[in-house]
Amino acid sequence: MLVLFLGVLSQWIAWRLQLPAIVLMSIAGLLVGPLLGIISPSESFGDLFSPLISLAVAIILFEGSLNLNFKEIKSFSKPVLRIVTFGAFIAWIAGSLAAHYLAGLSLAVSFVIGGLFIVTGPTVILPLLRQAKLKARPAAILKWEGIVVDPFGALLALFAFQFVLFAMGEESAAAFGLFFLAALFAVLLGIGAGWGMGRMFEKGQIPEFLKSPMVFAFVLLVFTVSDMVMHETGLLAVTAMGIMMANMNITSINEMRHFKENISVLLISSIFVMLTASLSLDVLIEIFNVRIIAFVLAMLFVVRPLSIWLSTIGTDLTVQEKTLIGWIAPRGIVALTVSGYFATTLLDAGFEDAELLTALTFALVFSTVVAHGFSISWLGKKLGLASSVEPGILIVGSSRFAVRLGKMLQSMNKNVLIIDSAWGNLQLARQAGVPSFAGEILSEHTEYEIDLTPYETMIVATDTDSYNSLVVNNFVPELGRTHLFQTAIHQSDPKDFHSSLSGRTLFGAEWNIHALEAKAEEGYAMRKTQLTEQYTYADFREKSVDGTIPLFVERAQGKIEFFTTGMAVEPKIGDTIVSFSPPAHQEIRIQEKLETSRMKSGIQPKE
Repeated sequence: MLVLFLGVLSQWIAWRLQLPAIVLMSIAGLLVGPLLGIISPSESFGDLFSPLISLAVAIILFEGSLNLNFKEIKSFSKPVLRIVTFGAFIAWIAGSLAAHYLAGLSLAVSFVIGGLFIVTGPTVILPLLRQAKLKARPAAILKWEGIVVDPFGALLALFAFQFVLFAMGEESAAAFGLFFLAALFAVLLGIGAGWGMGRMFEKGQIPEFLKSPMVFAFVLLVFTVSDMVMHETGLLAVTAMGIMMANMNITSINEMRHFKENISVLLISSIFVMLTASLSLDVLIEIFNVRIIAFVLAMLFVVRPLSIWLSTIGTDLTVQEKTLIGWIAPRGIVALTVSGYFATTLLDAGFEDAELLTALTFALVFSTVVAHGFSISWLGKKLGLASSVEPGILIVGSSRFAVRLGKMLQSMNKNVLIIDSAWGNLQLARQAGVPSFAGEILSEHTEYEIDLTPYETMIVATDTDSYNSLVVNNFVPELGRTHLFQTAIHQSDPKDFHSSLSGRTLFGAEWNIHALEAKAEEGYAMRKTQLTEQYTYADFREKSVDGTIPLFVERAQGKIEFFTTGMAVEPKIGDTIVSFSPPAHQEIRIQEKLETSRMKSGIQPKE
């Protein structure tokens, strides 16, 4: 109970304070584990501890690989391929040499652990990318590297261990053949299972309510069968299964992806707490060994940048992208769990220096998680690779009103994009200079053609109520219902649309898109009113001309809050109210200015 509670609580606090969640989860585990001695998960779970961790890692890795659609990296597949092959090899060799010469490990142990330390993995990369909101290309490269290299790191460590035993004369050359056959079996098993599940989904042989549970069970089955053939090949099998299903264009892949993502968040939260809480004080003290500190610094500032810069020579990556990718490489759960397996195996094989592996691994994991967790957002902004300094607003459906709203937001230095499926509908947006995109927001191609990451808020304002609700429901997992708005229902009875099917209704139940368009044609205009001590919100409401529609409030800090039904917005002094005002309002203001001018000039108004 405490593991689950602390894990989810850490995620929530991190979201509230905009801090790296993995750092808070690690700290929470250290506090209740070795520091305060409240829990020790490894003792509580006993023999189930390692299998539970392994199965959880398999689910997390599969969920991550479900996002690896080759269309995403079509334009920059070369740097991705270089990094996960040549870059991984350089990181293995350089990391092994650092472990030998700096940490003082034997060459045999160094090359085993050096292979493992090439991993980053979805357990640490995906939460950081969610926090940092990088531009599409560097984010995709880091995501692909983390997920693809994760199983290969474990396999590389296993390969190095097999080679060490062969060099010592304890293994025959046939062991190498068995190793490669086991790896090939894992890949084929994963691809076959993914293809089979995908075909069954498309033929309707599995009902909707069983799809996610069925995949969940098959992931565990594929992982376990592969791992029984040869230890550590299960991760490769589930990765192959996920990539296969991600590229089959399965119609229900999004529903599965969201289910797996929810499960993964819970598992990541729990596992980090479990692993750190299971450490001993002796391991924590050993971390401050000078040799270990020197090794960690070398991995951070030499090995990682060297592997990225050398492997991406001849690619079209910019200096800024190489700098960011060359810095970000947090190690996570796979490094912690697999190092424990190899520490035991190497000790049994007679390598006494392997007892240092647990402290060495945790020092690297915690250092990289803290260093990269706190620096990724800052560095992304400094290098110009952050998608946006301030979250933007996406407007779906182009109309006269939508263009005027977008233009007003743009004049207030907000990042705005109008999307419409019809090129002709965007003519007004193009004339007004408001950024626009012609495409279907629900299309998979749109996801790869434009970067939607910078847009935290979505306004759906097409003239079809059911389509508006469909778009809202599609983006709930990504944006959250509090950031999704739509214009009022106009074609149907609002009672036909349950609140769970719709976004927050903008401006009021009577202001559907047709009503707003009619007002725009009548000459209604956007107007900004800043509230002061002399002109409060009460004054605004009292003096506003009949028919004025309050649209949104820009807080003094720059945050936008829309007027919606059921949610009260209380503008304060220093805020700016944007309203949609009748043309008569403008005439009254002109008359007031003329009267003021006459009074100052001493000219009496005519009767």
